[in-house]
Amino acid sequence: MNIHLDVISSASNPLIKTLRGLERKKIRNETGLFLAEGGRLITQALQQGWSIDTLAVSDSGRQREKTEALLALAAEQGARLVQIPDRLAGAITRKNNPQAVLAAIKQRPLHLESLDPLSGGLWLGLYEIRDPGNLGTILRTADCAALAGIVMIGTCCDPYSVEAVRASMGSLFDVGVASASYSDFQTWRRTGGLNMVAASLHGTHRHTEIDFRGPSVILMGNEQAGLPPAVEADCDQLCRIPMRGGADSLNLAQASAVMVYEGWRQREFQ
Repeated sequence: MNIHLDVISSASNPLIKTLRGLERKKIRNETGLFLAEGGRLITQALQQGWSIDTLAVSDSGRQREKTEALLALAAEQGARLVQIPDRLAGAITRKNNPQAVLAAIKQRPLHLESLDPLSGGLWLGLYEIRDPGNLGTILRTADCAALAGIVMIGTCCDPYSVEAVRASMGSLFDVGVASASYSDFQTWRRTGGLNMVAASLHGTHRHTEIDFRGPSVILMGNEQAGLPPAVEADCDQLCRIPMRGGADSLNLAQASAVMVYEGWRQREFQ
């Protein structure tokens, strides 16, 4: 296959400015794009049906055998292909040793209607999570543990931020994610008859004593404030993760992993 690449060498080129700007939410919102780095992640996105707007390969990356196959796949799906100097790849990603391949990928709407609460699966709700690194790590956990999907509730960080995409290690492309107000989330989960269980310092049972085998949603709170009293009051059950003392809490991503894996264990890792 004869693959044509536009060669760009100037940092003032409009495309380069756009790619650099994707680190900012304002530019992501205006363009409907986000940045992904690395051949493995971009291949995963293409295989999962995500639309690549632009694929950029560095001069050194063009010499790699696997790059040609990725370029061919992206070209078949209508992506614009460009070749850029290594220094521009570093400027776009703000890294001294950037990935050889970068892509501007079209965002997908985060509509709650895209998630089916009647699937019988195990879900995760994230209430006003603010750290994109946590979110990306949780997406990776959700992917590994076969969660049905994730609902981000209220004002949350952007799953399409550079940090969240990096931390997800490609799981963003595999896990169903939606954004919703708390009231819409409540309507959605009641439609599916989902038992809502929250990890809380006020929990009266250990997380291992909760039955996650039926349709359930695990609710995790904000990194600093946790869950508001009114939200905890809406939960069917509150549970706590045992700790010996010393540190006063687990990191949100760690706590989410503990909860999710307990639910998956009870479902016999199915």
